[in-house]
Amino acid sequence: MYRFFVRPLLFLFPPEFIHHVTFNLLRVVGKFPGALSLFHRVFTLQNPKLGRRLFGLTFPNPVGLAAGFDKNALLIDELSAFGFGFIEIGTLTPRPQPGNDKPRLFRLPADQALINRMGFNNDGVEEAVKHLRNRKSNVLVGGNIGKNKVTPNEKAFEDYTECFESLFPYVDYFVVNVSSPNTPNLRELQEKEPLKRLLNSVKALNQTKGNPKPILLKIAPDLSESQLHDVVEILLETKTDGVIATNTTISREGLITDAQTISAIGLGGLSGKPLRNRATAVISFLRKELGKDYPIIGVGGIMTPEDAIEKIQAGADLIQIYTGFIYEGPGFVKRINKAIASRL
Repeated sequence: MYRFFVRPLLFLFPPEFIHHVTFNLLRVVGKFPGALSLFHRVFTLQNPKLGRRLFGLTFPNPVGLAAGFDKNALLIDELSAFGFGFIEIGTLTPRPQPGNDKPRLFRLPADQALINRMGFNNDGVEEAVKHLRNRKSNVLVGGNIGKNKVTPNEKAFEDYTECFESLFPYVDYFVVNVSSPNTPNLRELQEKEPLKRLLNSVKALNQTKGNPKPILLKIAPDLSESQLHDVVEILLETKTDGVIATNTTISREGLITDAQTISAIGLGGLSGKPLRNRATAVISFLRKELGKDYPIIGVGGIMTPEDAIEKIQAGADLIQIYTGFIYEGPGFVKRINKAIASRL
């Protein structure tokens, strides 16, 4: 029903506009007595085979919502009713920022893909904290943190640690995001020495807490093999708790959408089906280099349950979806979990 009736209607409108309309609609519907309980019964699959234990946390199932969908933690309770095993908010920055100029989100239906250049648009970490204080569900929540656009890279650690401090009481794990292509010079922080300094800063702050929380690194799919080797070395040296592979790509290779349309869209990170193979290759590389026990969350191009299983077989312990959720609808999480429970 979603693919044949709801999605064509939604896709008549600009993507960022319909995203906000859908958010507002979910907030209204979620206030009706029993609505979220009904969603939970319809869309959640409960099966002990799906449980995962990773970096000290117990996940009821391995399917998470990737960062970027609910940047400001507005819909934690509503989205948890769609069966996610965990939800990642953000990317959050210390101060609010509007992001890049609109339009900045584009659909490529022929490729089952999106291009975004949002630019870490968010209401600031303190606003997200207000929403997290009021949530009622017990779904696991990750805090994806970044730096403000105006903060120079040499002071980036100040932004990351400020977000860490603010979010610490309210999230279950952290993600250090240095891999978005939409904040100028951000990806320079993936270079060996800057990345090591940044992770060590956040890890040192974490160790001052009585109950340190898992810290993960999110990396780009566009890293070369030598850069990936550096990432592996840094993850192990800094004792970072896990890695998320991957963010969106700046590549435009192999797209069905005509070149003129792609050129008119311009810069931005590509997600969806075209990212599938590269993200899987990065996961496979990381699993080989990091060993069988190092926690890996796989994301990128999961558009079918088979894509999710492919990520797990390549070495991912957990997976996250974003573009697939938009293209496949609210039943997608349950379909993935059914496939995992029956085949793995």
